[in-house]
Amino acid sequence: MLFAVVGDTTYNIVLLLHILTAIVAFAPAFVHPILNAQGASADAAERSRWLGFMAQNGRRVYGPALIVTGVLGFALQGLSDGLWEFEQTWIVLAVLIWVAMNGIVHAVILPAERALAGGDERAQQRLAIGGATVTVLLVVMLYLMIWKPGF
Repeated sequence: MLFAVVGDTTYNIVLLLHILTAIVAFAPAFVHPILNAQGASADAAERSRWLGFMAQNGRRVYGPALIVTGVLGFALQGLSDGLWEFEQTWIVLAVLIWVAMNGIVHAVILPAERALAGGDERAQQRLAIGGATVTVLLVVMLYLMIWKPGF
């Protein structure tokens, strides 16, 4: 007995949640540079407060959303009734990129955000490099999800 197949209601609900959590996970890549520019003229205490909020949201919202996005991706593969197999190139690469993204987010970006909120301006460079790297990986991931090379 099948639990779900591509295109049925269960699959589509999981796909919706997968896309929604990805939007949440990558929101700071687009919003934080704007907030940083807007907060550049703020006094040190106010800037530190906003950076603290951004760091808290990374740990509580964006990081977990990235993890859930991948878990839901695995669920979609399991619900595909064999259409998407782990041996397919695009899935193998997607898993590797997801692991790399999590590594960069949790080992580089989130600590750099905490350090920046604590007044360590040197963390800005780590944050910029980590953010740019994850953004490039996001573009590669979108390519894999849309064109599915090796399918």
